Amino acid sequence: MSLVIQAPSPSTTEPEIVSGPFWPNIDPKKVREEHRIDNTTTPARLRGSLIEAIAETNNALRAWRIAHQDLGASTLIGIDAEQIDDESVLIHKYRRAVGVLTKALLLERTRDFDTTAKGDRDAEVLESQIGDHRRDWHAAIADMTGRTRTTVELI
Repeated sequence: MSLVIQAPSPSTTEPEIVSGPFWPNIDPKKVREEHRIDNTTTPARLRGSLIEAIAETNNALRAWRIAHQDLGASTLIGIDAEQIDDESVLIHKYRRAVGVLTKALLLERTRDFDTTAKGDRDAEVLESQIGDHRRDWHAAIADMTGRTRTTVELI
């Protein structure tokens, strides 16, 4: 017996998530496209993971945000930074941080789907992907705050 899961049709409306007055809004459709999140992830599940990723990212950047607000920046756009594709690099980094953390959160919840031996092997692959996405999140945060990306592991 095999289990076949059919992806729901793409949602036509997935409203942006307001990240707060300082941060840019996050568009769930763009996150789906950029991070290869297919339609087996429901809009509600994606939205919940996005909100969690936004909250964790905003919390990690809280002191940095406050320091910039004290210097007069009312939004992330107001901070002087390099521009790529007519948009601040900081905006790109923020969206990337939220997107990769969202993907990590979704993958973490995928591991409990299949408990067969094949599922155990798939979980090992997912574990590596989750680590990669979390590393990318830390790198985006470090890039925004000007910290180095150095990771030290004790042996």
